Amino acid sequence: MGKGEDQELAKKEFIECVKTLEGVLGDNPYFGGDKFGFLDVVLVPFTTWFYTYQKCGNFSIEAECPKFMAWAKRCLEKDSVYKSIPHPHKVYDFALELKQKYG
Repeated sequence: MGKGEDQELAKKEFIECVKTLEGVLGDNPYFGGDKFGFLDVVLVPFTTWFYTYQKCGNFSIEAECPKFMAWAKRCLEKDSVYKSIPHPHKVYDFALELKQKYG
């Protein structure tokens, strides 16, 4: 399998995982229902990498999983969340530095 094929497969698998989480979320504002809870705390830090995945993979998570991305935005509206995780653009810059350094 070539590099492009590997990337397409990885995107497909990633979107399938996020869709699974979106199914668990359902129509609730948070994974525990109406209140921000433990599962939200555990999952939201991973969303800081989504900007990088989208830029490098040339795809839109929001187009594929709108409910999940609405959840992520809702979580980031909380000061405690926003102040405790890195900004997605800083994560992207970090990823580019790693790519330059290690190829």
